[in-house]
Amino acid sequence: MSNQILKTAIANYGHTKRLKEKTISSDKFDMEHVEITPVPMIFRRMVRELEFDVAEMALSTYICAKHYEKPFTALPIFLTRSFYHSGIVCHSKSRIEAPDQLAGKKIGVRSYTLTPGVWTRGLLQTEYGLDLNSVTWVLSGDEHVLEYEAPRNVISSPNDDLAQMLLSREVDAVIGAGPISSTDVVHLFENASELDARWFKKTSIYPISHLLVVSDQKLEEDNELGADIYALYKKAKDGYLAELKSKQELNNEDVKVLEMQDLIGGDPLSYDLKEAMTGLKAFMKFNVEQQIVPSYCHPTELFAL
Repeated sequence: MSNQILKTAIANYGHTKRLKEKTISSDKFDMEHVEITPVPMIFRRMVRELEFDVAEMALSTYICAKHYEKPFTALPIFLTRSFYHSGIVCHSKSRIEAPDQLAGKKIGVRSYTLTPGVWTRGLLQTEYGLDLNSVTWVLSGDEHVLEYEAPRNVISSPNDDLAQMLLSREVDAVIGAGPISSTDVVHLFENASELDARWFKKTSIYPISHLLVVSDQKLEEDNELGADIYALYKKAKDGYLAELKSKQELNNEDVKVLEMQDLIGGDPLSYDLKEAMTGLKAFMKFNVEQQIVPSYCHPTELFAL
């Protein structure tokens, strides 16, 4: 009997390369990879159209989608992680020199449920005492989960470009805009790397950004599928990390992975749910406090394994 084919949408990372090239494969299923850019369109198409059997998804999008009973479930395959002190930048003329000076200001973000936005707001609230309700959050786009309704201090901009929103001073600061080439743009935290390291030492949290979800229908049809997918992805990830030790030429992604390995003193791409639990609990709490979902659920309830 031929293997079942799983329509799959994931981004191109060092630890997914072997899967997409099929140099690592399963004898139980085949993956038909669909290339989609930018990556957030994968989340959108999965949430709205259930287009894939297996898909990459941002963590907060997934938590919101599960609240609205979207029929897919995550595996503890954490495809990307990041720290967030460096992700918020301000307009120099807004004269914001400390996190508490964001109170009363307008901050731009692509969507309110954006994972970097949730992590950054949580950081600003818990570490720096910012009252999130004192900020007006200005969206440059819409939400992946159409049913979601944002809090009253969230408004939408007619402008879909975060950089332009900041440079025109429609907003005082933005989160997750990427590099903006202007002398008018300054980082809120000039020593972001140092603060990230300090926060990790304090909390032991290396924040999860994206994970992998699988169609509930596929999981119900084969009760071993989740474990089989997990084993395959872990094999590809472990092979990538082993290769890095002897790799002669490193790209930017490789360098970042090795830097994070040094910082956390362990696997920078860990798929260990137990290891991730502290961060997942904190993030789930952030999602409740920021009104992404109305109530807390234990992170184990979010995963098929």
